[in-house]
Amino acid sequence: MQLCLNSLVLCPCYVGCMQHFDKRKIFWHSRRGMRELDLLFVPFVTEGFDALSDNEKALYEELLEEEDQDLYSWLLGTCTPDRTEYGLLISKVLENRRN
Repeated sequence: MQLCLNSLVLCPCYVGCMQHFDKRKIFWHSRRGMRELDLLFVPFVTEGFDALSDNEKALYEELLEEEDQDLYSWLLGTCTPDRTEYGLLISKVLENRRN
C-alpha cells in the first residue's frame, strides 16, 4: 500500500486495492473552465463528494476525465452517457445544485 501525504481521504475502491482520494486534486479537476460546468461541479465536490460511496468517488474521478462537451450534454439531458453508471452520478450532481 502506498501512502500519499497529500491525500485527504483514504478508502478502499471497487477493485479491491486501496484508493487515495485527494480532494484538492479532485476539486481542481472539477474546475473545468466552462462556466456552466463549474457552476455544477465545484459546489458538488465541496458539498456532496464526501457523501459518495467509495465506488462513486472513483467513478466521479473517471467522469472528470470525459470531454467538456460530453459532460455538458449529459448534464443538460440532451444525450445519455455510454456508461450507465454515469447517469446516477450525474443525477446526484444535479440534485446537489437544486439543494
